[in-house]
Amino acid sequence: MNKAITDGLVLMPPAFAGGLNVWSSEDGTPGSATYAGAANAAVIAADQDFGGCLELIKLQGTQRLRYSGETPILPGCYLRITARVKAVSGNLPAIRIAGWAGGAGGVNVPGVTQIGPSVQLTGYGTIAEVSAIVGVGQRTGVDMVWGRQALYGHFGLDLTGPSGGVVRIDDIVIEDVTSAFLRTLMDWVDVRDYGALGDGTADDSAAFDAADAAANGRSVLVPEGTYRLNSDITLGNTVRFVGKVSLPANRRLILRKNYDLPTYIDAFGDEVEGFKRAFQALLNNTDHESLDMGGRRIELTGPIDMAAAVNNLTTYEIRRVIRNGQFNCVPSPAWDIGTVTSTARYAVNNPKTLTDVANVANIEVGSLVTGTGVGREVYVRTKNVGAGTVTLSQPLWNAVGSQTYTFRRFRYALDFGGFTRLSKFTITDVEFQLDGLASGIMLAPDGETFHVKDCFLTKPKNRGITSSGGGCQDLQIDRCHFISDEQSLPATQRQSIGFNVNANDAKIRNSRFQRLGITMVLFGNGHLIVGNHWFQGDNVNAGPRTAGVVLTETNVKTVITGNYMDNSFIEWTNEHDAQPSFSNEFSFGGLSLTGNIFTANDVAPWFSWIVIKPYGSGHFVHGLSVIGNTFKSLNGSVDRVDRVDTSIAPLDPGLARIVEFTGNTFNGVSQITINPVTLEFSQPDNASAWTLAVGGYLPFHGVTRTVSAIVPDGDLLTTGAAKVYDMPSVTTQDGANRDRVRLGWSVPTRGRVQLTVRCDKPF
Repeated sequence: MNKAITDGLVLMPPAFAGGLNVWSSEDGTPGSATYAGAANAAVIAADQDFGGCLELIKLQGTQRLRYSGETPILPGCYLRITARVKAVSGNLPAIRIAGWAGGAGGVNVPGVTQIGPSVQLTGYGTIAEVSAIVGVGQRTGVDMVWGRQALYGHFGLDLTGPSGGVVRIDDIVIEDVTSAFLRTLMDWVDVRDYGALGDGTADDSAAFDAADAAANGRSVLVPEGTYRLNSDITLGNTVRFVGKVSLPANRRLILRKNYDLPTYIDAFGDEVEGFKRAFQALLNNTDHESLDMGGRRIELTGPIDMAAAVNNLTTYEIRRVIRNGQFNCVPSPAWDIGTVTSTARYAVNNPKTLTDVANVANIEVGSLVTGTGVGREVYVRTKNVGAGTVTLSQPLWNAVGSQTYTFRRFRYALDFGGFTRLSKFTITDVEFQLDGLASGIMLAPDGETFHVKDCFLTKPKNRGITSSGGGCQDLQIDRCHFISDEQSLPATQRQSIGFNVNANDAKIRNSRFQRLGITMVLFGNGHLIVGNHWFQGDNVNAGPRTAGVVLTETNVKTVITGNYMDNSFIEWTNEHDAQPSFSNEFSFGGLSLTGNIFTANDVAPWFSWIVIKPYGSGHFVHGLSVIGNTFKSLNGSVDRVDRVDTSIAPLDPGLARIVEFTGNTFNGVSQITINPVTLEFSQPDNASAWTLAVGGYLPFHGVTRTVSAIVPDGDLLTTGAAKVYDMPSVTTQDGANRDRVRLGWSVPTRGRVQLTVRCDKPF
């Protein structure tokens, strides 16, 4: 590049033969004295070496010669000033290129070098050449670095040393030598040309801003070095990092044209720091809705605190996405679980608070809480050290009074727990290689529509995705794979959980869950569990299995449809209720199981796929549809598909309402379950009272609450083969177990009837 050629820039001073009125004996600024008419200066028309030249007698300690024209100083442009000098007589001086750096307002720029290297004249008639290079940027070979404040210069020559000598000076040459530093054709600008030092200490922010402003569609080059940026920097042009940058935690680097993780890794020289800074930019107006990881794999030696990475925001509710990459956890003490044991007090009138908590300062927010009477997946949502209280994600079902609790804070590859609220956030096409060292994702304590899709969560140590509060509202998991680190263990020894939900409206679709301890723990209403496959078997013969789905609220308003549930069961509880006994509320209802595949192999006969476990007395089934499902047991039969776990409390079958258990198929099941069930009963002898045992057909060992139809199958006869046409009276819930129906006839009757019985009533 040569500005004189490309931009028509006039750099060359006029020849001395044109007159000395533009050549100053001072600094060259307006009003300074010139050599025109000076007694010690004369133009020589025909020197044998120089042709036209200036003959000058040195009269001062430093005899100055400056061109009074303003030679422009431009970023990215480097000028070389050259002079050829010979001594004619008298004392021999030294010579050097010199200049005056002019800034805005015509003032001299302070603190910059304004003289070049000195050359001593050693004899008469011998030509000595002296030169110096001047420019904005600090580069090897630049003699006078003037920085961004310099706008122009008055250039020329200094004679130093003894006075009295006579010298002749050839016409001074000023030329653009930028090509000595940069490629001839450039599509980039270099931050060093705008004053960046890259020494890791000086603040290079202004130089980065200036280079970006000058790029005007070209790329910005950050060459070797470490560039300290103490201000927020936004680069509107593409940038290439050869060197790296460093910023305070509260400062941001925003790359608008090539916003992607590989560029941030290049910028910071570290893949974890690069990811943090890229995420920081994502939430700070980078003009991009998603962070593309570029397929990069990041080695994690500890959790990434996502809120701390952003540093300036705790609430964010604009759609943002992280996509296309991998996190690989490697061994480090940073993955160690934080465990605190402490006493605390609980009362049902303050159901989500522990009070009088000892050692509360050491309990980490987001910790799993365990203790007597604590349900599954109860977490510390907040804490108040001064008040000695802990706020819980869910109530405790049987923990009144004071007891000892254990608080365990798992470590997550991506931990959003430091946010107050985070909504509309998506992670897609990302693999979490957790390797039994770490858990996957901790959600923010509040927010909605967090979306995880097309992701792999491989070998979580404790949890795949955890909600410690309400940040799971409308959680969406689509086409994801959760792969256990505990596959070789018996099912009952596994402790991993795929994910939990504390709020409403989760959508879990088309995902696969492989041999976790529990696939999902769901509180709340309005969940859609569609098209998934989870399996939790083991290699234990006739062994017990664990729940795949745990529902922890009575009235769930939830649909589970089109799933493949393998070697696990649905467990329906009310363990997140501080007063779990029934009290004028919705009981177990609002659940629809349709079109699912239920399978098991090598399980104990008492295994069942649908288990209701009340944590308090007085509950009943009110609104349950189990329609069009397939149940199949391999390598041994199971007794039945449904069961009530009465280890804490029974269900009240006499209150069942609106239960549909129809259209299902059963293979390897000893007792099928149907409601309503239609059975054929024969009475060979005349009797006024028929007692009909329904057996185990009704779900959850229900009682015969309703007879909806009695249809004679053939003639009903009495003594002498007389036909009976009247209808019998019906007594439901007959017998000690209330599972029989008694028909009362007006006369002793024999024959056969089709009887339709229900375990429920519609009101």
